[in-house]
Amino acid sequence: MRRWSRSLWRLAAEQKAATAVEYGLIVAMIVIAMIAGLQAVGSQTTGMWNNVSSKIVNVR
Repeated sequence: MRRWSRSLWRLAAEQKAATAVEYGLIVAMIVIAMIAGLQAVGSQTTGMWNNVSSKIVNVR
């Protein structure tokens, strides 16, 4: 347990580890923004295809 504690403190003190965490957070924010954007586009696209489908059914 003590060895893990020392390793964690050493990792927290390193500059490279802090940079990696920052990049990880940036990537996470980009992914969240992409998911939100895709959901918005997806709902609009679903509405469009439902409209097309209903018009085709009404033509018959």
